[in-house]
Amino acid sequence: MFRSHWNQWLDKLGIRVSGLEALPQLSMLAIPVGLLSGGVIILFRLLVESTQGLFLAGGEGTENYEGLAPLARVLLPTIGALLIGLLWQYLKGASREVGILHVMERLAYHEGRLSWRNALAQFAGAAVSIISGHSVGREGPSVHLGATSGSQLGQWLRLPNNSNRTLVACGIAAAIAASFNTPLAGVIFVMEVVMMEYTLASFAPVILSAVTATTLTRIVYGSMPAFSIPPLQLGSLLELPYVVLMGIVLGTLAALFIHLLQRSTLLFPGWPVWLRFTLGGLAIGLLALIAPEIMGIGYDTVNQALLGQLGLVLLVTVTLLKLAATAFGMGMGLPGGLISPTLVIGAVAGGAMGTVAETWLPGEFSSPAFYALIGMGTMMGATLQAPLAALIAMLELTANPNIILPGMLALITAGMVSRELFGKESVYLELIRARGLDYRDSPLTQALRRIGVASVMDRNIEALPQYVTHKRATEALAREPRWIVVSEDNKPVSLMPAADLARHLKEAAEEETSEETVDLNDIPAQRREISPIDFQATLQEAHATLKSTGVDALYVIRRTVPGIDVIYGVLTRSELERSYTLE
Repeated sequence: MFRSHWNQWLDKLGIRVSGLEALPQLSMLAIPVGLLSGGVIILFRLLVESTQGLFLAGGEGTENYEGLAPLARVLLPTIGALLIGLLWQYLKGASREVGILHVMERLAYHEGRLSWRNALAQFAGAAVSIISGHSVGREGPSVHLGATSGSQLGQWLRLPNNSNRTLVACGIAAAIAASFNTPLAGVIFVMEVVMMEYTLASFAPVILSAVTATTLTRIVYGSMPAFSIPPLQLGSLLELPYVVLMGIVLGTLAALFIHLLQRSTLLFPGWPVWLRFTLGGLAIGLLALIAPEIMGIGYDTVNQALLGQLGLVLLVTVTLLKLAATAFGMGMGLPGGLISPTLVIGAVAGGAMGTVAETWLPGEFSSPAFYALIGMGTMMGATLQAPLAALIAMLELTANPNIILPGMLALITAGMVSRELFGKESVYLELIRARGLDYRDSPLTQALRRIGVASVMDRNIEALPQYVTHKRATEALAREPRWIVVSEDNKPVSLMPAADLARHLKEAAEEETSEETVDLNDIPAQRREISPIDFQATLQEAHATLKSTGVDALYVIRRTVPGIDVIYGVLTRSELERSYTLE
Protein backbone atom coordinates (compact mmCIF):
# COMPACT_ATOMS: atom_id res chain seq x y z
CA MET A 1 0.00 0.00 0.00
CA PHE A 2 2.76 2.43 0.96
CA ARG A 3 4.70 1.65 -2.24
CA SER A 4 1.60 2.31 -4.32
CA HIS A 5 0.97 5.70 -2.68
CA TRP A 6 4.66 6.57 -2.99
CA ASN A 7 4.65 5.80 -6.72
CA GLN A 8 1.50 7.84 -7.22
CA TRP A 9 3.06 10.79 -5.40
CA LEU A 10 6.21 10.52 -7.50
CA ASP A 11 4.12 10.44 -10.68
CA LYS A 12 2.25 13.59 -9.67
CA LEU A 13 5.50 15.33 -8.73
CA GLY A 14 7.10 14.27 -12.02
CA ILE A 15 4.24 15.74 -14.05
CA ARG A 16 4.30 19.00 -12.08
CA VAL A 17 8.03 19.60 -12.47
CA SER A 18 8.21 18.55 -16.12
CA GLY A 19 6.82 21.85 -17.41
CA LEU A 20 8.01 25.44 -17.43
CA GLU A 21 5.72 26.44 -14.56
CA ALA A 22 7.49 24.27 -11.97
CA LEU A 23 9.24 27.12 -10.18
CA PRO A 24 7.73 26.53 -6.68
CA GLN A 25 8.42 22.78 -6.70
CA LEU A 26 11.97 23.11 -8.01
CA SER A 27 12.69 25.90 -5.53
CA MET A 28 11.63 23.66 -2.66
CA LEU A 29 13.82 20.85 -3.97
CA ALA A 30 16.75 23.27 -4.25
CA ILE A 31 16.95 23.53 -0.44
CA PRO A 32 17.84 19.87 0.25
CA VAL A 33 20.24 19.99 -2.71
CA GLY A 34 21.97 22.96 -1.08
CA LEU A 35 22.15 21.14 2.25
CA LEU A 36 23.52 17.98 0.65
CA SER A 37 26.11 19.82 -1.42
CA GLY A 38 27.15 22.09 1.43
CA GLY A 39 27.51 19.12 3.77
CA VAL A 40 29.66 17.17 1.32
CA ILE A 41 31.92 20.18 0.68
CA ILE A 42 32.35 20.78 4.41
CA LEU A 43 33.41 17.14 4.88
CA PHE A 44 35.82 17.45 1.95
CA ARG A 45 37.41 20.63 3.30
CA LEU A 46 37.67 19.23 6.83
CA LEU A 47 39.42 16.11 5.54
CA VAL A 48 41.91 18.06 3.44
CA GLU A 49 42.69 20.84 5.91
CA SER A 50 42.92 18.63 9.00
CA THR A 51 45.27 16.24 7.19
CA GLN A 52 47.44 19.11 5.96
CA GLY A 53 47.65 20.34 9.54
CA LEU A 54 49.24 17.07 10.63
CA PHE A 55 52.47 17.58 8.69
CA LEU A 56 52.60 21.23 7.60
CA ALA A 57 53.91 23.87 9.98
CA GLY A 58 51.23 26.31 11.07
CA GLY A 59 48.43 23.92 12.02
CA GLU A 60 45.10 23.08 10.45
CA GLY A 61 44.13 25.03 7.35
CA THR A 62 47.69 25.97 6.44
CA GLU A 63 49.35 25.56 3.05
CA ASN A 64 52.89 26.02 4.25
CA TYR A 65 54.48 23.64 1.76
CA GLU A 66 57.37 26.11 1.65
CA GLY A 67 58.35 24.79 5.09
CA LEU A 68 59.00 21.27 3.77
CA ALA A 69 62.52 19.99 3.21
CA PRO A 70 63.59 19.84 -0.47
CA LEU A 71 63.39 16.04 -0.59
CA ALA A 72 59.89 16.11 0.91
CA ARG A 73 58.76 18.57 -1.77
CA VAL A 74 59.66 15.98 -4.41
CA LEU A 75 58.53 12.82 -2.63
CA LEU A 76 55.18 14.08 -1.33
CA PRO A 77 53.56 14.93 -4.71
CA THR A 78 55.20 11.92 -6.37
CA ILE A 79 53.99 9.38 -3.81
CA GLY A 80 50.57 11.03 -3.67
CA ALA A 81 50.24 10.79 -7.45
CA LEU A 82 51.32 7.13 -7.35
CA LEU A 83 48.63 6.32 -4.76
CA ILE A 84 45.92 7.99 -6.86
CA GLY A 85 47.25 6.24 -9.96
CA LEU A 86 47.05 2.83 -8.31
CA LEU A 87 43.48 3.56 -7.22
CA TRP A 88 42.54 4.71 -10.73
CA GLN A 89 44.27 1.70 -12.26
CA TYR A 90 41.87 -0.67 -10.51
CA LEU A 91 38.74 1.38 -11.12
CA LYS A 92 36.59 0.57 -14.11
CA GLY A 93 37.10 2.96 -17.02
CA ALA A 94 33.76 4.73 -16.55
CA SER A 95 34.39 5.30 -12.82
CA ARG A 96 37.65 7.17 -13.51
CA GLU A 97 35.87 10.13 -15.10
CA VAL A 98 35.75 13.01 -12.64
CA GLY A 99 35.69 16.79 -12.46
CA ILE A 100 33.90 19.60 -14.27
CA LEU A 101 34.49 18.06 -17.69
CA HIS A 102 32.73 14.88 -16.59
CA VAL A 103 29.79 16.91 -15.28
CA MET A 104 29.51 18.84 -18.54
CA GLU A 105 29.65 15.63 -20.56
CA ARG A 106 26.89 14.05 -18.46
CA LEU A 107 24.77 17.17 -18.87
CA ALA A 108 25.28 17.25 -22.63
CA TYR A 109 24.87 13.57 -23.42
CA HIS A 110 23.27 11.85 -20.41
CA GLU A 111 20.73 14.39 -19.12
CA GLY A 112 22.76 15.11 -16.00
CA ARG A 113 22.69 11.56 -14.60
CA LEU A 114 25.76 11.24 -12.39
CA SER A 115 26.89 8.13 -10.54
CA TRP A 116 27.82 8.06 -6.86
CA ARG A 117 30.77 5.78 -7.75
CA ASN A 118 32.44 8.54 -9.74
CA ALA A 119 31.76 10.96 -6.89
CA LEU A 120 33.47 8.64 -4.38
CA ALA A 121 36.50 8.37 -6.66
CA GLN A 122 36.49 12.18 -6.99
CA PHE A 123 36.27 12.69 -3.23
CA ALA A 124 39.16 10.36 -2.43
CA GLY A 125 41.37 11.18 -5.41
CA ALA A 126 41.06 14.95 -5.15
CA ALA A 127 41.63 14.91 -1.39
CA VAL A 128 44.89 12.98 -1.83
CA SER A 129 45.90 15.24 -4.72
CA ILE A 130 45.42 18.48 -2.77
CA ILE A 131 47.00 17.09 0.40
CA SER A 132 50.00 15.90 -1.64
CA GLY A 133 50.67 19.44 -2.81
CA HIS A 134 49.68 19.00 -6.44
CA SER A 135 49.07 22.24 -8.28
CA VAL A 136 45.29 21.87 -8.40
CA GLY A 137 42.25 23.51 -6.84
CA ARG A 138 39.22 22.22 -5.01
CA GLU A 139 36.53 23.79 -7.22
CA GLY A 140 36.62 20.96 -9.79
CA PRO A 141 36.00 18.26 -7.16
CA SER A 142 33.46 20.55 -5.48
CA VAL A 143 31.49 20.98 -8.70
CA HIS A 144 31.48 17.21 -9.29
CA LEU A 145 30.40 16.43 -5.72
CA GLY A 146 27.72 19.13 -5.72
CA ALA A 147 26.38 18.12 -9.13
CA THR A 148 26.19 14.48 -8.02
CA SER A 149 24.28 15.50 -4.89
CA GLY A 150 21.62 17.18 -7.03
CA SER A 151 21.57 14.39 -9.59
CA GLN A 152 21.23 11.63 -7.00
CA LEU A 153 18.29 13.40 -5.34
CA GLY A 154 16.61 13.82 -8.73
CA GLN A 155 17.18 10.16 -9.63
CA TRP A 156 15.89 8.99 -6.24
CA LEU A 157 12.70 10.98 -6.78
CA ARG A 158 12.56 9.73 -10.42
CA LEU A 159 12.18 13.29 -11.66
CA PRO A 160 11.95 14.12 -15.36
CA ASN A 161 15.30 14.83 -16.96
CA ASN A 162 14.63 18.54 -17.43
CA SER A 163 14.17 18.89 -13.66
CA ASN A 164 17.15 16.65 -12.96
CA ARG A 165 19.32 19.02 -14.99
CA THR A 166 18.08 21.93 -12.88
CA LEU A 167 18.96 20.09 -9.66
CA VAL A 168 22.44 19.40 -11.06
CA ALA A 169 22.80 23.14 -11.67
CA CYS A 170 21.64 23.78 -8.11
CA GLY A 171 24.27 21.38 -6.79
CA ILE A 172 27.05 23.04 -8.78
CA ALA A 173 26.12 26.53 -7.57
CA ALA A 174 25.84 25.29 -4.00
CA ALA A 175 29.25 23.61 -4.20
CA ILE A 176 31.01 26.70 -5.57
CA ALA A 177 29.28 28.87 -2.98
CA ALA A 178 30.21 26.51 -0.15
CA SER A 179 33.83 26.12 -1.28
CA PHE A 180 34.68 29.80 -1.59
CA ASN A 181 31.96 31.61 0.38
CA THR A 182 30.81 33.16 -2.91
CA PRO A 183 27.07 32.50 -3.39
CA LEU A 184 26.55 34.90 -6.29
CA ALA A 185 29.67 33.75 -8.14
CA GLY A 186 28.40 30.17 -7.81
CA VAL A 187 25.15 31.12 -9.52
CA ILE A 188 26.85 33.04 -12.32
CA PHE A 189 29.41 30.27 -12.84
CA VAL A 190 26.63 27.74 -13.42
CA MET A 191 24.80 29.93 -15.90
CA GLU A 192 27.83 31.31 -17.75
CA VAL A 193 30.24 28.36 -17.81
CA VAL A 194 28.27 25.12 -17.37
CA MET A 195 24.63 25.57 -18.41
CA MET A 196 25.31 28.46 -20.83
CA GLU A 197 21.77 29.78 -20.48
CA TYR A 198 19.80 32.21 -18.34
CA THR A 199 16.18 31.35 -17.51
CA LEU A 200 14.00 32.25 -14.54
CA ALA A 201 13.03 28.60 -14.06
CA SER A 202 16.71 27.78 -13.49
CA PHE A 203 17.81 31.00 -11.80
CA ALA A 204 15.51 30.98 -8.77
CA PRO A 205 16.21 27.40 -7.61
CA VAL A 206 19.95 27.82 -8.25
CA ILE A 207 20.04 31.00 -6.16
CA LEU A 208 18.12 29.34 -3.33
CA SER A 209 20.46 26.35 -3.35
CA ALA A 210 23.55 28.58 -3.28
CA VAL A 211 22.15 30.58 -0.36
CA THR A 212 21.36 27.38 1.55
CA ALA A 213 24.85 25.94 1.09
CA THR A 214 26.54 29.25 1.95
CA THR A 215 24.50 29.54 5.15
CA LEU A 216 25.57 26.05 6.15
CA THR A 217 29.28 26.67 5.53
CA ARG A 218 29.23 30.05 7.25
CA ILE A 219 28.02 28.30 10.38
CA VAL A 220 31.20 26.21 10.24
CA TYR A 221 33.77 28.62 8.77
CA GLY A 222 32.33 32.07 9.42
CA SER A 223 31.43 34.83 6.95
CA MET A 224 34.82 36.45 6.37
CA PRO A 225 35.94 36.71 2.72
CA ALA A 226 38.65 34.31 1.56
CA PHE A 227 41.26 37.10 1.32
CA SER A 228 41.56 39.77 4.00
CA ILE A 229 43.37 42.73 2.45
CA PRO A 230 43.54 46.47 3.12
CA PRO A 231 41.44 48.83 0.96
CA LEU A 232 42.89 49.01 -2.55
CA GLN A 233 41.83 51.21 -5.44
CA LEU A 234 42.95 52.62 -8.76
CA GLY A 235 45.17 55.64 -8.16
CA SER A 236 44.36 57.52 -11.37
CA LEU A 237 42.44 57.08 -14.62
CA LEU A 238 45.79 57.58 -16.35
CA GLU A 239 46.61 54.01 -15.30
CA LEU A 240 43.89 52.56 -17.53
CA PRO A 241 46.22 52.14 -20.56
CA TYR A 242 48.52 50.09 -18.35
CA VAL A 243 45.52 48.05 -17.20
CA VAL A 244 44.85 47.31 -20.87
CA LEU A 245 48.48 46.22 -21.28
CA MET A 246 48.11 43.92 -18.29
CA GLY A 247 44.99 42.46 -19.91
CA ILE A 248 47.01 41.72 -23.06
CA VAL A 249 49.75 39.99 -21.05
CA LEU A 250 47.33 37.91 -19.00
CA GLY A 251 45.26 37.04 -22.07
CA THR A 252 48.46 35.70 -23.61
CA LEU A 253 49.21 33.71 -20.46
CA ALA A 254 45.68 32.29 -20.49
CA ALA A 255 46.04 31.17 -24.10
CA LEU A 256 49.44 29.64 -23.28
CA PHE A 257 47.96 27.80 -20.31
CA ILE A 258 45.11 26.34 -22.39
CA HIS A 259 47.54 25.37 -25.16
CA LEU A 260 49.92 23.59 -22.78
CA LEU A 261 47.01 21.81 -21.10
CA GLN A 262 45.71 20.64 -24.48
CA ARG A 263 49.13 19.38 -25.54
CA SER A 264 49.93 17.66 -22.26
CA THR A 265 46.68 15.67 -22.35
CA LEU A 266 47.95 14.10 -25.58
CA LEU A 267 51.31 13.03 -24.15
CA PHE A 268 52.04 9.35 -23.50
CA PRO A 269 48.56 8.12 -24.51
CA GLY A 270 49.44 4.44 -24.26
CA TRP A 271 51.07 4.62 -20.84
CA PRO A 272 49.35 3.06 -17.80
CA VAL A 273 47.28 5.44 -15.68
CA TRP A 274 49.46 5.03 -12.60
CA LEU A 275 52.58 5.89 -14.57
CA ARG A 276 51.07 9.02 -16.10
CA PHE A 277 49.88 10.20 -12.69
CA THR A 278 53.26 9.53 -11.09
CA LEU A 279 55.03 11.42 -13.86
CA GLY A 280 52.72 14.39 -13.29
CA GLY A 281 53.38 14.34 -9.54
CA LEU A 282 57.15 14.04 -10.07
CA ALA A 283 57.15 17.03 -12.43
CA ILE A 284 55.35 19.14 -9.82
CA GLY A 285 57.82 18.04 -7.14
CA LEU A 286 60.85 18.92 -9.27
CA LEU A 287 59.44 22.36 -10.10
CA ALA A 288 58.70 22.86 -6.39
CA LEU A 289 62.45 22.57 -5.68
CA ILE A 290 62.76 25.95 -7.39
CA ALA A 291 59.53 27.54 -6.12
CA PRO A 292 57.65 25.63 -3.39
CA GLU A 293 54.93 28.31 -3.63
CA ILE A 294 53.48 26.41 -6.59
CA MET A 295 52.39 23.52 -4.37
CA GLY A 296 48.83 23.13 -3.17
CA ILE A 297 45.88 25.39 -3.86
CA GLY A 298 48.11 28.42 -3.29
CA TYR A 299 45.85 30.83 -1.42
CA ASP A 300 48.70 31.66 0.98
CA THR A 301 50.73 32.82 -2.03
CA VAL A 302 47.78 34.90 -3.24
CA ASN A 303 47.49 36.55 0.17
CA GLN A 304 51.19 37.43 0.12
CA ALA A 305 50.84 38.90 -3.38
CA LEU A 306 47.80 40.93 -2.30
CA LEU A 307 49.76 42.27 0.67
CA GLY A 308 52.73 43.17 -1.56
CA GLN A 309 55.11 40.80 0.23
CA LEU A 310 56.67 39.09 -2.83
CA GLY A 311 59.56 40.38 -4.91
CA LEU A 312 59.58 40.70 -8.70
CA VAL A 313 61.85 37.73 -9.38
CA LEU A 314 59.74 35.42 -7.21
CA LEU A 315 56.50 36.71 -8.75
CA VAL A 316 57.71 35.98 -12.28
CA THR A 317 59.14 32.60 -11.28
CA VAL A 318 55.92 31.48 -9.58
CA THR A 319 53.87 32.70 -12.55
CA LEU A 320 55.75 30.56 -15.06
CA LEU A 321 56.27 27.47 -12.88
CA LYS A 322 52.70 27.43 -11.51
CA LEU A 323 51.39 27.64 -15.07
CA ALA A 324 53.64 24.79 -16.22
CA ALA A 325 53.00 22.60 -13.16
CA THR A 326 49.22 22.96 -13.39
CA ALA A 327 49.07 22.36 -17.14
CA PHE A 328 51.30 19.29 -17.02
CA GLY A 329 49.89 17.78 -13.83
CA MET A 330 46.27 18.12 -14.90
CA GLY A 331 47.17 17.08 -18.43
CA MET A 332 48.52 13.84 -17.01
CA GLY A 333 45.10 13.34 -15.41
CA LEU A 334 45.63 14.28 -11.75
CA PRO A 335 42.19 14.98 -10.20
CA GLY A 336 41.54 18.53 -9.10
CA GLY A 337 40.33 21.91 -10.28
CA LEU A 338 42.03 24.49 -12.45
CA ILE A 339 40.22 27.65 -11.34
CA SER A 340 42.24 28.14 -8.14
CA PRO A 341 45.55 27.78 -10.02
CA THR A 342 44.40 30.46 -12.47
CA LEU A 343 43.68 32.76 -9.52
CA VAL A 344 47.20 32.18 -8.22
CA ILE A 345 48.79 32.68 -11.65
CA GLY A 346 46.77 35.84 -12.18
CA ALA A 347 47.63 37.23 -8.76
CA VAL A 348 51.40 36.75 -9.08
CA ALA A 349 51.45 37.87 -12.73
CA GLY A 350 49.41 40.95 -11.85
CA GLY A 351 51.68 41.62 -8.90
CA ALA A 352 54.70 41.42 -11.22
CA MET A 353 53.08 43.93 -13.60
CA GLY A 354 52.37 46.25 -10.69
CA THR A 355 55.92 45.96 -9.41
CA VAL A 356 57.33 46.81 -12.85
CA ALA A 357 55.10 49.87 -13.08
CA GLU A 358 55.92 51.06 -9.58
CA THR A 359 59.69 50.51 -9.99
CA TRP A 360 60.54 51.52 -13.53
CA LEU A 361 57.72 53.53 -15.06
CA PRO A 362 57.32 57.29 -14.53
CA GLY A 363 54.27 58.68 -12.78
CA GLU A 364 52.14 57.57 -9.86
CA PHE A 365 50.82 54.01 -10.03
CA SER A 366 48.64 51.97 -7.71
CA SER A 367 50.39 49.47 -5.46
CA PRO A 368 51.44 46.08 -6.90
CA ALA A 369 48.86 44.53 -4.58
CA PHE A 370 46.05 46.24 -6.52
CA TYR A 371 47.33 44.86 -9.80
CA ALA A 372 47.58 41.43 -8.17
CA LEU A 373 43.93 41.74 -7.24
CA ILE A 374 42.92 42.67 -10.79
CA GLY A 375 45.12 39.92 -12.19
CA MET A 376 43.29 37.21 -10.24
CA GLY A 377 39.96 37.81 -11.93
CA THR A 378 41.54 38.59 -15.30
CA MET A 379 43.36 35.27 -15.60
CA MET A 380 40.33 33.32 -14.40
CA GLY A 381 37.97 35.13 -16.76
CA ALA A 382 40.23 34.76 -19.79
CA THR A 383 40.79 31.04 -19.14
CA LEU A 384 37.11 30.27 -18.66
CA GLN A 385 35.85 32.92 -21.11
CA ALA A 386 33.50 33.91 -18.28
CA PRO A 387 34.10 37.59 -17.45
CA LEU A 388 30.99 38.08 -15.33
CA ALA A 389 31.64 35.02 -13.16
CA ALA A 390 35.26 36.11 -12.66
CA LEU A 391 34.33 39.68 -11.74
CA ILE A 392 31.68 38.57 -9.24
CA ALA A 393 34.11 36.06 -7.75
CA MET A 394 36.66 38.81 -7.17
CA LEU A 395 34.07 41.00 -5.49
CA GLU A 396 33.01 38.24 -3.12
CA LEU A 397 36.49 36.86 -2.44
CA THR A 398 37.92 40.25 -1.47
CA ALA A 399 34.87 42.41 -0.59
CA ASN A 400 36.50 45.23 -2.59
CA PRO A 401 34.17 47.08 -5.01
CA ASN A 402 37.01 49.26 -6.30
CA ILE A 403 38.06 46.54 -8.72
CA ILE A 404 34.95 46.85 -10.88
CA LEU A 405 36.06 49.50 -13.40
CA PRO A 406 39.67 48.38 -14.00
CA GLY A 407 38.66 44.75 -13.59
CA MET A 408 36.08 44.98 -16.36
CA LEU A 409 38.60 46.61 -18.68
CA ALA A 410 41.32 44.03 -18.00
CA LEU A 411 38.88 41.12 -18.22
CA ILE A 412 37.47 42.08 -21.60
CA THR A 413 40.92 42.81 -23.00
CA ALA A 414 42.34 39.49 -21.82
CA GLY A 415 39.32 37.55 -23.01
CA MET A 416 39.53 39.08 -26.49
CA VAL A 417 43.27 38.46 -26.74
CA SER A 418 42.92 34.80 -25.78
CA ARG A 419 39.89 34.20 -27.97
CA GLU A 420 40.41 36.41 -31.02
CA LEU A 421 44.19 36.64 -31.24
CA PHE A 422 45.05 33.08 -30.19
CA GLY A 423 41.79 31.33 -31.07
CA LYS A 424 41.19 29.84 -27.60
CA GLU A 425 37.68 29.40 -26.27
CA SER A 426 36.82 28.37 -22.72
CA VAL A 427 39.32 25.84 -21.40
CA TYR A 428 36.47 23.46 -20.67
CA LEU A 429 35.10 23.69 -24.20
CA GLU A 430 38.57 23.14 -25.63
CA LEU A 431 39.15 20.07 -23.47
CA ILE A 432 35.73 18.57 -24.05
CA ARG A 433 36.28 18.90 -27.80
CA ALA A 434 39.60 17.09 -27.38
CA ARG A 435 37.45 14.12 -26.30
CA GLY A 436 35.60 14.28 -29.60
CA LEU A 437 32.49 15.81 -28.04
CA ASP A 438 30.62 19.04 -28.72
CA TYR A 439 29.05 21.06 -25.91
CA ARG A 440 27.41 23.76 -28.02
CA ASP A 441 23.66 24.02 -27.63
CA SER A 442 21.43 25.80 -30.09
CA PRO A 443 18.57 27.92 -28.69
CA LEU A 444 16.14 25.25 -29.96
CA THR A 445 17.97 22.48 -28.10
CA GLN A 446 17.99 24.54 -24.91
CA ALA A 447 14.26 25.20 -25.26
CA LEU A 448 13.51 21.50 -25.78
CA ARG A 449 15.63 20.46 -22.79
CA ARG A 450 13.69 22.76 -20.47
CA ILE A 451 10.41 20.87 -21.02
CA GLY A 452 9.61 17.29 -20.07
CA VAL A 453 7.37 15.05 -22.16
CA ALA A 454 5.17 14.48 -19.09
CA SER A 455 4.04 18.11 -19.22
CA VAL A 456 2.86 18.03 -22.84
CA MET A 457 1.78 14.41 -23.37
CA ASP A 458 -1.88 13.73 -24.05
CA ARG A 459 -3.17 11.56 -21.22
CA ASN A 460 -6.61 11.17 -22.74
CA ILE A 461 -5.92 7.68 -24.12
CA GLU A 462 -7.13 4.11 -24.02
CA ALA A 463 -4.92 1.07 -24.68
CA LEU A 464 -6.57 -1.79 -26.57
CA PRO A 465 -5.30 -4.98 -28.19
CA GLN A 466 -5.51 -5.42 -31.96
CA TYR A 467 -8.48 -7.77 -31.64
CA VAL A 468 -11.03 -6.33 -29.24
CA THR A 469 -14.61 -7.31 -28.53
CA HIS A 470 -17.41 -4.98 -29.50
CA LYS A 471 -18.35 -4.63 -25.83
CA ARG A 472 -14.85 -3.73 -24.66
CA ALA A 473 -14.42 -1.20 -27.47
CA THR A 474 -17.72 0.43 -26.51
CA GLU A 475 -16.69 0.59 -22.85
CA ALA A 476 -13.38 2.19 -23.79
CA LEU A 477 -15.09 4.84 -25.92
CA ALA A 478 -17.50 5.60 -23.08
CA ARG A 479 -14.53 7.14 -21.23
CA GLU A 480 -14.21 9.62 -24.13
CA PRO A 481 -10.54 9.15 -25.05
CA ARG A 482 -8.86 11.12 -27.79
CA TRP A 483 -6.46 8.36 -28.85
CA ILE A 484 -6.42 4.58 -28.97
CA VAL A 485 -3.05 2.85 -28.46
CA VAL A 486 -3.20 -0.42 -30.39
CA SER A 487 -1.08 -3.37 -29.18
CA GLU A 488 0.02 -6.59 -30.83
CA ASP A 489 1.29 -9.34 -28.51
CA ASN A 490 1.18 -6.82 -25.63
CA LYS A 491 3.45 -4.41 -27.50
CA PRO A 492 2.07 -1.01 -28.65
CA VAL A 493 2.42 -0.74 -32.43
CA SER A 494 0.18 2.09 -33.60
CA LEU A 495 -1.91 5.06 -32.58
CA MET A 496 -5.34 5.88 -33.97
CA PRO A 497 -7.92 8.59 -33.23
CA ALA A 498 -10.69 7.31 -31.00
CA ALA A 499 -13.13 9.06 -33.32
CA ASP A 500 -12.25 6.59 -36.09
CA LEU A 501 -13.15 3.65 -33.88
CA ALA A 502 -16.36 5.33 -32.80
CA ARG A 503 -17.29 5.96 -36.43
CA HIS A 504 -16.69 2.31 -37.33
CA LEU A 505 -18.84 1.04 -34.47
CA LYS A 506 -21.62 3.44 -35.38
CA GLU A 507 -21.58 2.35 -39.02
CA ALA A 508 -21.57 -1.30 -37.99
CA ALA A 509 -24.60 -0.69 -35.76
CA GLU A 510 -26.47 1.14 -38.53
CA GLU A 511 -25.74 -1.68 -40.97
CA GLU A 512 -26.68 -4.20 -38.27
CA THR A 513 -23.41 -6.07 -38.79
CA SER A 514 -23.08 -8.79 -36.19
CA GLU A 515 -19.32 -8.68 -35.59
CA GLU A 516 -18.25 -9.86 -32.16
CA THR A 517 -14.58 -8.92 -32.56
CA VAL A 518 -13.08 -5.79 -34.12
CA ASP A 519 -9.66 -5.88 -35.80
CA LEU A 520 -8.29 -2.41 -35.00
CA ASN A 521 -5.64 -2.76 -37.71
CA ASP A 522 -8.30 -3.50 -40.33
CA ILE A 523 -10.89 -0.76 -39.83
CA PRO A 524 -10.57 2.58 -41.72
CA ALA A 525 -8.49 4.93 -39.55
CA GLN A 526 -5.65 7.46 -39.64
CA ARG A 527 -2.99 5.34 -37.96
CA ARG A 528 0.40 6.55 -36.75
CA GLU A 529 3.42 4.39 -36.11
CA ILE A 530 4.61 4.80 -32.54
CA SER A 531 7.76 4.32 -30.52
CA PRO A 532 8.30 4.39 -26.73
CA ILE A 533 9.75 7.31 -24.78
CA ASP A 534 10.46 7.34 -21.06
CA PHE A 535 8.32 9.39 -18.69
CA GLN A 536 11.44 11.24 -17.51
CA ALA A 537 12.57 12.28 -21.00
CA THR A 538 12.74 15.86 -22.24
CA LEU A 539 11.31 17.19 -25.49
CA GLN A 540 14.87 17.20 -26.83
CA GLU A 541 15.03 13.43 -26.31
CA ALA A 542 11.57 13.06 -27.82
CA HIS A 543 12.63 15.09 -30.86
CA ALA A 544 15.73 12.90 -31.28
CA THR A 545 13.64 9.71 -30.98
CA LEU A 546 11.16 10.89 -33.60
CA LYS A 547 14.04 11.76 -35.92
CA SER A 548 15.90 8.47 -35.46
CA THR A 549 12.87 6.17 -35.68
CA GLY A 550 10.90 8.06 -38.32
CA VAL A 551 7.61 7.48 -36.47
CA ASP A 552 4.89 10.11 -36.09
CA ALA A 553 4.06 9.63 -32.41
CA LEU A 554 5.50 8.42 -29.12
CA TYR A 555 3.86 6.62 -26.23
CA VAL A 556 5.11 7.65 -22.80
CA ILE A 557 5.95 4.80 -20.44
CA ARG A 558 7.15 4.48 -16.88
CA ARG A 559 8.35 1.30 -15.19
CA THR A 560 6.51 1.04 -11.87
CA VAL A 561 7.73 -2.44 -10.95
CA PRO A 562 10.40 -4.58 -12.63
CA GLY A 563 9.17 -5.92 -15.96
CA ILE A 564 5.92 -3.91 -16.04
CA ASP A 565 5.63 -0.67 -18.03
CA VAL A 566 2.62 1.59 -17.68
CA ILE A 567 1.54 3.82 -20.58
CA TYR A 568 0.89 7.33 -19.28
CA GLY A 569 0.13 9.20 -22.48
CA VAL A 570 1.08 9.89 -26.08
CA LEU A 571 2.96 12.66 -27.85
CA THR A 572 2.53 13.33 -31.55
CA ARG A 573 5.03 15.09 -33.76
CA SER A 574 2.66 18.01 -34.32
CA GLU A 575 2.00 18.39 -30.60
CA LEU A 576 5.73 18.42 -29.87
CA GLU A 577 6.37 21.13 -32.45
CA ARG A 578 3.48 23.20 -31.13
CA SER A 579 4.72 22.97 -27.54
CA TYR A 580 8.09 24.59 -28.20
CA THR A 581 6.92 27.11 -30.79
CA LEU A 582 4.49 28.46 -28.19
CA GLU A 583 7.03 28.38 -25.34
